[in-house]
Amino acid sequence: MAAPREAPERPLFGRRFLTDPARLFQHNAWDNVEWSEEQEASARSRVQENSSQLLPPDKQEDYEVNAKKYWDDFYKIHENGFFKDRHWLFTEFPELAPNRNASQNGDCVREFSNQEQSNHEGLGSCENGHCSLETRAENQLNLTKTTPEICAEEPAAQERDELNHSDGGYPGSSAAYRILEVGCGAGNTVFPILQTNNDPGLFVYCCDFSTTAVDLVQNNAEFDSSRCFAFVHDLCDDQSPFPMPDESLDVVILVFVLSAILPEKMQRVVNRLSRLLRPGGVVLLRDYGRYDLAQLRFKKGQCLSDNFYVRGDGTRVYFFTQDELHELFTTAGLQKIQNLVDRRLQVNRGKQMTMYRVWIQCKYRKPAAPQL
Repeated sequence: MAAPREAPERPLFGRRFLTDPARLFQHNAWDNVEWSEEQEASARSRVQENSSQLLPPDKQEDYEVNAKKYWDDFYKIHENGFFKDRHWLFTEFPELAPNRNASQNGDCVREFSNQEQSNHEGLGSCENGHCSLETRAENQLNLTKTTPEICAEEPAAQERDELNHSDGGYPGSSAAYRILEVGCGAGNTVFPILQTNNDPGLFVYCCDFSTTAVDLVQNNAEFDSSRCFAFVHDLCDDQSPFPMPDESLDVVILVFVLSAILPEKMQRVVNRLSRLLRPGGVVLLRDYGRYDLAQLRFKKGQCLSDNFYVRGDGTRVYFFTQDELHELFTTAGLQKIQNLVDRRLQVNRGKQMTMYRVWIQCKYRKPAAPQL
């Protein structure tokens, strides 16, 4: 097993403000960029235009029924080369870092205001609607799209047997701190956690809708089955079992995942994940916000429903508002710790190009059990 690496020290983010337009191309990114009324109106107009023609019902049904195939195809093509590892996680979400303590998972979690935004990324590229947020020529921190837990056929009987924990024993049952990443993709979140957090009581679960993605995780040289359990899972299937019981997880991670689920099924998904959290456990989310560049780039004929689109490769994406996410989590019985919009102006100095990104970052906690 590779020796655990020390958590890198990273500066506080969200403090690079563009006060002088003449300095626009001096940095790769600017934080907390306020949109003018004209810019907001332009974005709203572009969304109205690209959503004016919805795909017919038979096409929409195809993308839902064959969702697993589209994500398997994505990972067969890109394997683990499309996204970079998310080392920014430990700055944004200290619950994942070494030496975390109870206060980091409770009322004292570091709050962000709209003036304290997250990390700086380089100007990314968009391929078939997937906007990766890094430039491959630059070693920038990045936020990237993961494979979602969309709905598929039920897992095979053998898999169900492997996930059966009715005998009381289950993977990670002896761990003191348990994390689940939903939509793990090729492991760009899981492996930084395992490399950085050397807590002997830590156990990480990771699941994905794509069998190909889970295979990539399990076949990675850094995969350690004594600290991690990777499994294929359809989050939308209520009959698809989890390997852990209810109220056993400290953290659930949703990074660019919920947006890929059919909007009508999102509440049920959040409800299921909420049941897995122990009292005091938290959901950590980062996802696409309304009027993000990726939404504005869609063409007419790619819209499935309001703010829900299909990419050129058949995968789908939704663009949230803060209120929508708040409603999903609070309906599931969770309490808000953080819900902020991260508006970022990314700059490609070489091409003299600008990109306006909009993300939402949330932390919601399951209420602690009442004192008797």
